[in-house]
Amino acid sequence: MLAKNIILVLATLGLFQGFFLFIYLFTLKKGNRILNIYLSLILLGLTIRIGKSILGYYIPLEAWQKNIGISGSLIVGPVLWFYGIILFQRSKTLSKSYYLHLLPFTLFALMLTFIPSNGDFETFWNYGLVVFHLAIYLIVSWFTLIRSNSKTTLKKSKWYRNILIGVTLIWIYYLGNFLNLKLHYIWGPIFYSFLIYAFTYLFLNRDNFNIEKYENSGLDTENSIALFKKIKKLFENENLFLDPTISLNTLSEKLSKSSKEVSQSINQNAQQNFREFVNKHRIERAKALLVDLESKDEKMATVAYDSGFGTVTAFNIAFKKITGLTPSAYQKENISN
Repeated sequence: MLAKNIILVLATLGLFQGFFLFIYLFTLKKGNRILNIYLSLILLGLTIRIGKSILGYYIPLEAWQKNIGISGSLIVGPVLWFYGIILFQRSKTLSKSYYLHLLPFTLFALMLTFIPSNGDFETFWNYGLVVFHLAIYLIVSWFTLIRSNSKTTLKKSKWYRNILIGVTLIWIYYLGNFLNLKLHYIWGPIFYSFLIYAFTYLFLNRDNFNIEKYENSGLDTENSIALFKKIKKLFENENLFLDPTISLNTLSEKLSKSSKEVSQSINQNAQQNFREFVNKHRIERAKALLVDLESKDEKMATVAYDSGFGTVTAFNIAFKKITGLTPSAYQKENISN
């Protein structure tokens, strides 16, 4: 009994978190409004579907109640595809003809009380058609991702890929139930709970995973990677990071690129902003100086300036942030070893 209650708590927590995210995204004003709405509808569809599984595991449901849950899958597929189209093609809206893909959901919702859901032959095939419906849109969505990989930013591709992986895994689980494989029915909602919390973490850390930041940029993935290679080459061959006055503008002028393009390339390929990228190179130089036997007795100020920092305070803060140690502690720990 205790184990069953723990399972109920875990599954229900994910359900409430999914519904909370739906409301948050649906009402969010920042960023691309249409993308936020589509993403909220994907979560709503999954939450409805998972909610039916949780309730059905613990209490008997009427046929129409089961059908409400199953209808969630009919929302997820088309909207998942819509999300990819808007995300990669930079369109603000879709033409009205696209919304005809929501017709199966509309018809299913209107016929909830007439569609059988009592474990008989008709129920089996109705459920099978819903599973097949989602499979079609998953295939189309994966194809949308593959076709757009060379034309879009790496972050957008990763973001959409992660969403597709999550939905695909949930679909595989319900496919197993449809085929009567020996799967514990409640593990689907539990898996969804872990998935929704992982998604929440990614979404709430959008400073590190901001898919809309360079939405209007003309720099595609291929050119972004090529530019980043040039940036790395300059830093490695000319040690630009040793200049305390180095800035995004001076680096951009040296590369004959706009500062926005240089910033985008670093952000997308190193997952760092310009200052973090510079400081990482400086700290690597400082670490080498700190453990060098010939320079181990030098003052920290000398190490700081020789690493490209303008002040000892900035050096200490950056070093601690990247390594978790003060320069003195790092030197002591590594020389003693």
